[in-house]
Amino acid sequence: MSGKPVCVGDFEQYAERVLPKAVYDYYRSGADNQQTLADNVAAFSRLRLYPRMLRDVSVMDLSTSVFGQKISMPICVGATAMQRMAHVDGETATAKACRSLGTGMMLSSWATSTIEEVAQAAPDGLHWLQLYIYKDREVTRSLVQRAERAGYKGIFVTVDTPLLGKRFDDVRNKFQLPPHLRMKNFNTDDLAFSSEKGYGENSGLAVYVAQAIDPSIKWEDLKWLRGLTSLPIVAKGILRADDAREAVKHGVNGILVSNHGARQLDGVPATIDVLPEIVEAVEGKVEVFLDGGVRKGTDVLKALALGATAVFIGRPIIWGLVYQGEEGAKEVLQMLKEEFQLAMALSDLLQCVISFSLCMVRTEQVVYVLQLAFIG
Repeated sequence: MSGKPVCVGDFEQYAERVLPKAVYDYYRSGADNQQTLADNVAAFSRLRLYPRMLRDVSVMDLSTSVFGQKISMPICVGATAMQRMAHVDGETATAKACRSLGTGMMLSSWATSTIEEVAQAAPDGLHWLQLYIYKDREVTRSLVQRAERAGYKGIFVTVDTPLLGKRFDDVRNKFQLPPHLRMKNFNTDDLAFSSEKGYGENSGLAVYVAQAIDPSIKWEDLKWLRGLTSLPIVAKGILRADDAREAVKHGVNGILVSNHGARQLDGVPATIDVLPEIVEAVEGKVEVFLDGGVRKGTDVLKALALGATAVFIGRPIIWGLVYQGEEGAKEVLQMLKEEFQLAMALSDLLQCVISFSLCMVRTEQVVYVLQLAFIG
């Protein structure tokens, strides 16, 4: 990249040049041979937009709402761990950027800033907490209670990580946090991923998950979680229609269609490919979100056309932080917002709430054609 970034890929190129290799590899890489990592992005290119014409898009409204909370655009920031490896201000810079753009931020439980620090950095911002279920349930209970006290508006419980997926680069790099950092939501060194004992020859994070996260969690644990809080609960990591129906049956308020940024099980579908069946399965009973592979404004439009309420971005925000902290994160969000607005304008849509029909066209492979209906 030379000069000012003009797309998300430019921010990543900058990050690759300046980050330590182990840190860049941690943020960038996926599981095993990274087939799904590539497909998360490529799958959007298999979708075609069929725009309407001459509909007067001189005034447009990009806003929507998540669980009754209005946001300026259907582009939110997903949970990415340990953001102070990317920039000294880490998650607090992300929170300020989200507040500036009028959208929401999901904070990772594995943040290098506390729940409270993020709330204080953007006191009028919209925050949600991403949650793991720990073997020590009191740890999980404390995280939920702290988030509720700090004014967070929802809990995104990760359901796809009973163990950590194998990420070859992290194993090769024996990844662990730089010694000056820790997961700040935890008091003990072991839970803060800063153990002086080290983590052997493996990825340190894989060892951490095996030691700390409960692999026995099951559907009934969602009822336990519901008993801890009145906040909306979202099941993060759903890829199947039957699991979506089961999640609804167990009282969730939303589903995040996610394959964990392709970092868990390689060879699973791209999230955009399974979004339609999950939207159909929940029958409008809960809000449905998507993450994974969103790199352009047209990706956002396609996800909405297939029924998502909003999308969550992960790696692009990290690259923005590396580039220029809060200002870099704002640039990424503003860039995606403008790309999304342009995509809407060229599709002749006034609002981001899109009605759609879905048909299949056969060429050399099956592709989806999105017929975007005008909403005035």
